[in-house]
Amino acid sequence: MPKTHGSISLSRAINRKIMKQILLILLAFSCITGFSQQRPFPGRGQDPNAERFKDPEYNPNEDSLLRMNHFMTEIWEPEVPKVQPGAHFTDPPSDAIILFDGTDPDREWQETVFSRSGRTIADKISSEVKDGALYPPQGFGSLSTKRVFEDFQLHIEWMVLPEVSGEGQARGNGGVYLQGVYEIQILDSWGTRTYKNGQAGSLYKQYSPLVNACLPPGEWQSFDIIYTAPRFDDDSTTYFTPPRATIFHNGILIQNNVALRGPTTYVGIPELMIRKHGPGPIMLQNRNALAFKNIWIREL
Repeated sequence: MPKTHGSISLSRAINRKIMKQILLILLAFSCITGFSQQRPFPGRGQDPNAERFKDPEYNPNEDSLLRMNHFMTEIWEPEVPKVQPGAHFTDPPSDAIILFDGTDPDREWQETVFSRSGRTIADKISSEVKDGALYPPQGFGSLSTKRVFEDFQLHIEWMVLPEVSGEGQARGNGGVYLQGVYEIQILDSWGTRTYKNGQAGSLYKQYSPLVNACLPPGEWQSFDIIYTAPRFDDDSTTYFTPPRATIFHNGILIQNNVALRGPTTYVGIPELMIRKHGPGPIMLQNRNALAFKNIWIREL
């Protein structure tokens, strides 16, 4: 039977619909294939833009996505404060508090004298000032700052005197106490041996220095100390965050952001000695044959 006009039209309409569906499938397949070639699905640790960034002709200034994010990630205010560095890295910067500049120690320091009746504050510091350095009498007690501090950067220079004698802990024994509680040991560790958690640069009885950076007696040495004070829990015998110290000895890192266990003790467990405290002084101990100079601090 011959085909009618209506059946021919229906057949053409069906064919057009099928062709349209085929074209849509091909188009979708082409888009998926092209996307997968340009931006492969990243695996774990894989950057989907890695190949684009490796292209030697890639120009980040022409990347619209990066150009958009450039403005979204800039922070302008408040400006970073300006600080003028010292002429030499051991010289105090413009925002430092000068604790001793070689002249009048009574301005920033006070002397604690120990006796059988207890300890008292002397009316005047008995240490001798000579050639810009402070020479405390041996076994005198301690010097402590009149100011108190929490977080800080501290620079101090010290010397074991050339005439030092004895062995081990008897050679230039002293210390720098942070907040009057945590001791960094000063000692002649250049030519004699002692227990390593009590040698120069140790956080006494807690952390040995990473290396021995000592110079011989008669030469000036330096400590540069970055200190973060502890914060306490409501329980006054527990740290919420412990005190931390980073120390450079003669420019060499010897303590790397260590967390102190508790106050310095000669014998005992530091954790059992924790007591809540606020800001505290810098304290200098001199048991024998030490001198100090060029002491400054920056509050952080």
